[in-house]
Amino acid sequence: MLNSNYQAKLTELQEKIKISFNDTSLLKKALTHKSFANENRELKLKDNERLEFLGDSVLDIIVSEYMFQEYPNYPEGELAKMRAVVVSAPILADKARYLDLGRYLLLGKGEEMTGGRDRSSILADAFEALVGSIYLDSGLEVVRRFVLSLLEQDVKEVEIGEHIQDYKTTLQELIQKSSNARPEYYVIAEEGPDHSKEFTVEVRFDGQLLGRGKGSSKKEAQQKAARDALENIE
Repeated sequence: MLNSNYQAKLTELQEKIKISFNDTSLLKKALTHKSFANENRELKLKDNERLEFLGDSVLDIIVSEYMFQEYPNYPEGELAKMRAVVVSAPILADKARYLDLGRYLLLGKGEEMTGGRDRSSILADAFEALVGSIYLDSGLEVVRRFVLSLLEQDVKEVEIGEHIQDYKTTLQELIQKSSNARPEYYVIAEEGPDHSKEFTVEVRFDGQLLGRGKGSSKKEAQQKAARDALENIE
């Protein structure tokens, strides 16, 4: 059993998010990293990975529905690109930090010692798991209000271009949902004089061409190639 101090933390988090759980074991599961579950097998705790999977889908439907209603004249491709940014790991990790979610995580000793409570990947996953747990415990309407209270402003900022759209990161996160491998970028052409070069870059994954982009620097060309890949995938 976890001690009373942790139970008090769960109560504190529920007060912070203004949601009272009917089944607090769901909330505890959402906050349990696999490193803690592996190091404390005697507690027979399940980690948050299944809830993370569910929360990812719940976020997609909530954000998609909101954008579908708010931007009736936007084509499918543009909505898909906006959604990819809004539900990307950097933004979800920021929301987790806003909630101080790291304070409530159950982490193994190794993760604890190496700064896991503020690691973006762990925080983003925990946020998705939290969304999944709220959905299971309280239903779609409650989790919709929770999600939009945190992400509605981000949708608006993405729409007007105020968020820096890191297409390389977004593409990598999309691929790593089903694979531990990374996309690879290749400069296939350099044209023009040294002071005004144009680079052409291809991004490939598992030997397959995903996208191509041109830019005045390799970084710009890589971002455009990643954006092209995201459009092709969507």
